[in-house]
Amino acid sequence: MSIKKKLSVFFTLLVLCILLANNTLHYIRSKNRLIEFNKKEITLVTEEIAYEVENSKNSASYMENRMAQELRTASVAIQDSLPADYHDVSNDQLKRLAKKLMISHITLLAPAGDDIIGVKSSDPKEINMSTKEWGYWYTSFRQLLSQQTITTKKGVTLPHFWSGPIEVASSNPNHIDKWGYYYDGSTNYIIDPYFRDRHVLDFEKRFGPTNVMNRFTENLEGVLELTVFNPKNFGKRNQNVYLNGNKYIKIKDQPIWYGTYTYRNTERDKKSIQEVLKTGKSQSYLAEINHKKVLKTLVPIKEKNTPAYVIGVVYDYGLIEKELQQELIKHLLLSLPFIFIVLIISFIFSTSITRPIKHIMEHVNQIAKGNFGKVLNTRRKDELGGLVANINHLSHFLKTYVDDLKKSQEESEYHAYHDFLTGLPNRRYFKEQLNRRLIESKEKSIRHVAVLFMDIDRFKDINDTLGHSKGDQLIQLIANRIKECLPSANSFLTRQGGDEFVILFSDFTPEEVKGITEKIMAYVQQPCYIDNDEVFVSISSGLSFYPEHSTNLDTLITYADVAMYASKRQGGSKVSIYHDSLNKKQAEKVHIETRLRKAIQKGDIDVYYQPKIEAKRNVITGVEALVRWNDAELGFVSPEAFIPIAEEAGLIQSLWEVVMKKACFQVSKWNKARNEKMTLAVNFSPRQFQDPIVLVNEIQQFLSLHRFDPAWFEMEITESTLLMNAEETIKALHLLKKYGISISIDDFGTGYSSLSYLKKLPIDCLKIDRSFIQDIQEDYSNSEIAQAIISLSQSLKLEVIAEGVEEEYQKAFLMKNGCDHMQGYLFSKPLAAEDFEEAFLNS
Repeated sequence: MSIKKKLSVFFTLLVLCILLANNTLHYIRSKNRLIEFNKKEITLVTEEIAYEVENSKNSASYMENRMAQELRTASVAIQDSLPADYHDVSNDQLKRLAKKLMISHITLLAPAGDDIIGVKSSDPKEINMSTKEWGYWYTSFRQLLSQQTITTKKGVTLPHFWSGPIEVASSNPNHIDKWGYYYDGSTNYIIDPYFRDRHVLDFEKRFGPTNVMNRFTENLEGVLELTVFNPKNFGKRNQNVYLNGNKYIKIKDQPIWYGTYTYRNTERDKKSIQEVLKTGKSQSYLAEINHKKVLKTLVPIKEKNTPAYVIGVVYDYGLIEKELQQELIKHLLLSLPFIFIVLIISFIFSTSITRPIKHIMEHVNQIAKGNFGKVLNTRRKDELGGLVANINHLSHFLKTYVDDLKKSQEESEYHAYHDFLTGLPNRRYFKEQLNRRLIESKEKSIRHVAVLFMDIDRFKDINDTLGHSKGDQLIQLIANRIKECLPSANSFLTRQGGDEFVILFSDFTPEEVKGITEKIMAYVQQPCYIDNDEVFVSISSGLSFYPEHSTNLDTLITYADVAMYASKRQGGSKVSIYHDSLNKKQAEKVHIETRLRKAIQKGDIDVYYQPKIEAKRNVITGVEALVRWNDAELGFVSPEAFIPIAEEAGLIQSLWEVVMKKACFQVSKWNKARNEKMTLAVNFSPRQFQDPIVLVNEIQQFLSLHRFDPAWFEMEITESTLLMNAEETIKALHLLKKYGISISIDDFGTGYSSLSYLKKLPIDCLKIDRSFIQDIQEDYSNSEIAQAIISLSQSLKLEVIAEGVEEEYQKAFLMKNGCDHMQGYLFSKPLAAEDFEEAFLNS
């Protein structure tokens, strides 16, 4: 596009942007007005519903009293119509009498041992029904039979009579009943007449808020749904009652008191309901629910002497958007004439400016074609004259630059295929060379192609001891020694990176390749002199062959790598030839080790945090740092799979260092913003106690580096740790205890449990293994071991923590027995740092 056109377009776009900005501001103001109107409308709706809810409560109290009086009158009539002994009464007789008295059902209750049961009833489900577990109902029955005054505050008490509150029927939870209970001592049974369903709920239809809520949703445009929430139970596990073999929820415990809840967004609504009750202010949010964009508003209602509740209003946000779109289109159409006028003016203006530039552009085109030597002459002294001079300078610079670029490209091409330190071909060059050799082997019938993967044993230790500069010199020395051992033809040496070398052989038998490899290994093992240091090194090697092992390029390299790590696991300084057994469990193990080693080097190890909860106060007192590994190739690898491999391969210390570094930094950051600091618990492997004193120094260095107070750090060890180098381990634990660190025995009860060690060691806490917590049943059976460990901890004055708590009844059992500190999925699964902050620290 020419400059003339660009100027025209620029000014047009400038005006267009201004108009758009103006329209946007108008759009925002209109949106705010509509939302404000919506808020006022919602306020009026919720005030009307709140009034109706309170009115229904008063009406309900009045109607309950009226029904109680009617039930007592019916009780007296029943007594006059029946024999004094319930054995002389039939169930059919009760059905006829209930129909005659216009009540739903009649049940006769009589003592049976330490229980009071339904002996006769017009409702078959009431017969033989036990009331022993009914709480205050059962107490009231006993007081009636003893001719005592009913002490229960709920329901209605009249002479020789008590009426229970309206509730779900435990004998048949499909019904809601209003009961009456009459006994004056003249019969051997309690007379229990009651109303059911229609009789009980009819007054709610007449006096409750449902009619008003339906009127709003049907007649008020945009209002899709109205709901009255019970904030105590909404979004939580149902508070089920289990009686007489039935399961049901009491009326007062139901999560929705009035209205419907078809526009479900439970987790978001649960958070919002608790927030609005806490702040006392309404809260709104936009969401896509049931394929509809809605504005949901939650309004808290707090009245004197009654429980607080929340009214939810779901509004069709599409109505607001539709009106805003119409308003925006109208203003955009009004802007079109202004844009057209600006376009014409800017076109005339740009034509007068761009004409002198045409000659300069022609010269620039010549430069673009590579004609750098030409010079454009001009006598102009203005900005255009300066532009011509700069273009001439650019022409000269480009000629020099192109000459230098050709030279740089040649150097770059060399370094793209060669290692900078040794000058050897690199991994990229090797793959191309291997691919070429494989093609040649097919065309020329070459017998074998071999890949030899070599890795310097314990190079990291040498590098850390002598320094990276001398480490580089050692790499160069080893590379030269390998080259001296190679045949002049049919071999190709590359450096893969770090301390790894790969050699490609073609047209050598496996025996010949192995012989060359052993020659290289023997030569490398001779002393290396770097400045004044004498260094001894060895090499672990792995071999794979084409076509015996694979015809695939990458697979051959991988097999050689696998064979090399097999040599390392045998102690190093060996050559291993790939074989099929490595490709099964061992191959998988080696591959995991290889990936894990690289993940540790790159820091691709994650730390998740599981909260420790003090259940009595329901607060987080600490976190346990748990290692997690999600590999790009293997996906999520379970700690149970890779931690044993890390221990076997000598990687557990490096893995622990990654976890310590990330966890100390993260928890230190969190604790800066907290009044009550969180403790950090980190698991230690028994392998780390092979040199306990060194481990003590490393822990102190980590905590000091991250300025982490030792008082907030917990070391978690297993019982098996105590069996490894016991005397030195105990000494190290005492040093850590003196330093201020807490020590916990993890998975207690599953390993070597010695009471003498518990008394001797500076232990602060026992962690009950999750298996013992999982064994606890709802009736508290299978809880003996957990209870014994708690008692043992208390007698030794140790803190006790329960792992794997997943059920409320497990939590209740632990608190009942004095164990208040817990972990488990009941509170939270292990979370990434971001998720932990969102769940527990940002509220």
